Amino acid sequence: MERFLLTEEEAGQRLDKLLAKRFPQVLTRSAAQKLLEQGNVLLNGEKAGKNSRPKAGDAVSVTFPEPVALTVEAEDIPLTIVYEDEDLLVVDKPRGMVVHPAAGNYTGTLVNALLAHCGDSLSGINGVIRPGIVHRIDKDTSGLLIVAKNDFAHRLLAEQIKEHSFTREYEAVVHGRLKQAEGTVDAPIGRHPSDRKRMAVTERNSRRAVTHYRVLACYENYTHIRLRLETGRTHQIRVHMAYLGHPVAGDPVYGPKKPAPGLHGQCLHARKIGFLHPRDGRYLEFESPLPLYFTQFLRKISGGAYPPQQSL
Repeated sequence: MERFLLTEEEAGQRLDKLLAKRFPQVLTRSAAQKLLEQGNVLLNGEKAGKNSRPKAGDAVSVTFPEPVALTVEAEDIPLTIVYEDEDLLVVDKPRGMVVHPAAGNYTGTLVNALLAHCGDSLSGINGVIRPGIVHRIDKDTSGLLIVAKNDFAHRLLAEQIKEHSFTREYEAVVHGRLKQAEGTVDAPIGRHPSDRKRMAVTERNSRRAVTHYRVLACYENYTHIRLRLETGRTHQIRVHMAYLGHPVAGDPVYGPKKPAPGLHGQCLHARKIGFLHPRDGRYLEFESPLPLYFTQFLRKISGGAYPPQQSL
């Protein structure tokens, strides 16, 4: 059970909205509403409703239900594991692998592979479809992500993401040549007003999103950049770079209709991840080398000049 006292800033907000903000990696607003309907949220010791608007200093208690028996099938799919202990593992996901089962992708996902590797040793916080998944990367984004083996590790790792102390660095190739060598995009992201499958920079029903970028190399029609996430919104890098007028190369949703030659999905790689271990507090950091699809595209757009030759 999680207990907390409401702050002045939180006073007067609907409880479902407030809980989704308090536990962004654990609850969506609809999931918060379900907890309220089930009587798992108490306000000053009494059952709370989703329309309750508590005052500053009110006590809120949230009970997260026990995970339901998992029905997703375990599949013996090879995984590249760069770190593992009794609390968590760090996986280097290949491009093209879906993280968790969803419509059209109920097999062959990272979760199917994790169930075969970990058995019952996965956090149940995100339910039967996303066991152990603390954060996600898109199907066609390659690279590192962390998986929690128990609820203790999951909650502490999710808290680091919420507090922006979780290191997540990416590399990408984007269309065009950026004018600035480095910069920050601070623009809120929410659902696209007319296309619910897309995200967009919008002031309506959005949350603050911050992406820092630095140029690594410029080519005739593309720029190779490194990015650091301060927040972690859905499609954040893809939306922010498209907002700047430099969509990620190969992005079928936010990029130009004409595909980038030689790419099948966006050229985006989760290069580095760093966090405090939930059990002992030590800082761990891991890096993933650029995969073959990425380096091949760099060689193509650089006319064979990648990687740069070392001077003698």
